[in-house]
Amino acid sequence: MSTERTATLTVDGKTVEFPVMTGTHGQDVIDIRTLGGKTGLFTYDSGFLSTASCKSSITFIDGDKGELLYRGYPIEQLAEQCNFLEVAYLLKNGELPNAQQKTAFEGTIKNHTMVHDQMTKFYSGFRRDAHPMAVMVGVVGALSAFYHDAMDFSDADHRSVSINRLIAKLPTIVAMAYKYNKGEPFMYPRNDLDYTANFMHMMFGTPCEKYEPNPVLVRALDVIFTLHADHEQNASTSTVRLAGSSGANPFACISAGIACLWGPAHGGANEACLNMLEEIGDVSRVGEYIKRAKDKNDSFKLMGFGHRVYKNFDPRAKLMGKVCSDVLGELGLENDRLFKLAKELEKIALEDPYFVEKKLYPNVDFYSGIVQKALGIPTSMFTCIFALARTVGWITQWEEMITDPEYKIGRPRQLYVGAARRDVPALDQRS
Repeated sequence: MSTERTATLTVDGKTVEFPVMTGTHGQDVIDIRTLGGKTGLFTYDSGFLSTASCKSSITFIDGDKGELLYRGYPIEQLAEQCNFLEVAYLLKNGELPNAQQKTAFEGTIKNHTMVHDQMTKFYSGFRRDAHPMAVMVGVVGALSAFYHDAMDFSDADHRSVSINRLIAKLPTIVAMAYKYNKGEPFMYPRNDLDYTANFMHMMFGTPCEKYEPNPVLVRALDVIFTLHADHEQNASTSTVRLAGSSGANPFACISAGIACLWGPAHGGANEACLNMLEEIGDVSRVGEYIKRAKDKNDSFKLMGFGHRVYKNFDPRAKLMGKVCSDVLGELGLENDRLFKLAKELEKIALEDPYFVEKKLYPNVDFYSGIVQKALGIPTSMFTCIFALARTVGWITQWEEMITDPEYKIGRPRQLYVGAARRDVPALDQRS
């Protein structure tokens, strides 16, 4: 990281300089940590559109190029050549595992897949129709009450145990939330299956017969996990970092991330896509809704198209589009009403000058919702699947932050626009 350049700011005739920091990729940043002391001013950046809140070596996004890198590796190569646990190892350790490391890591994760038996009682405290994300927030946060034997976060081994537990137990917790909602018995993990196949077993298996995962469907879900593993400093990741900056335990931090992800503008986007398709209802109405999407006076929005970060095609969407075709072909759903509707909507949006000009291409949420529905995952569980995958990125970002010698508790500044200082009037003088 280079700091050879400087940026000059003139305030009330006084000139001050700040170092310009250059990273491996992306835009340079002006180091303004001394701005308040030098000028008595702060910056205002609502939504953090131009603010780098941290240094990170985990994920890089180039929105103009449509590029996503995990530890320097293009997401396309990782999704095609690696499974999710290899990607988890990469994010956690900085390098891809060799054959021996891969086997050892998979074995470690399998040893942590079960949850404490008392945790099953937590689920009965929720209504059966509770949203699974509400259940997730509570149960994941409660992990700290059961696994407090490794809470010295200055110790690398303690951090590693907590990270492994979270990666291993999230599939179990998600599957249990689904089973509780359906009124079916919880399924124990099977260590003879790999990570994603085991999750599908816990989701869709029953004690009545042995569940045999379909390799095509397992691979599709594994790719979904990989594509959602991390995505730089988004809202939920920033939430995890901010919570962690106070010294909160990692289980509480991940629970905070899950709560943030639940928002429809973030992790709930793929759920919103499916709801939109249900609203449109039929291919014959696509034109009507395309017209509404273009009308500035109409509140209808075409969900699953465009992305705040990617000004070009979302690289994850290209991969997910192929996975979508593979899954629909495997299940014979090419002519399903909802899936035909989605493909027609995609076709028109890719060809319509309005959407092309504004670069409103299908994003990963558009395709992942279709794939998950085809797999039999209910819409209410989509964001839980997202949280399962993103936990790997969250916990990696958490560890990077707390091991950074420069890290401090997060404390954003504000521009106060309320009432000026005033004295409290006597009761009989108040209007």
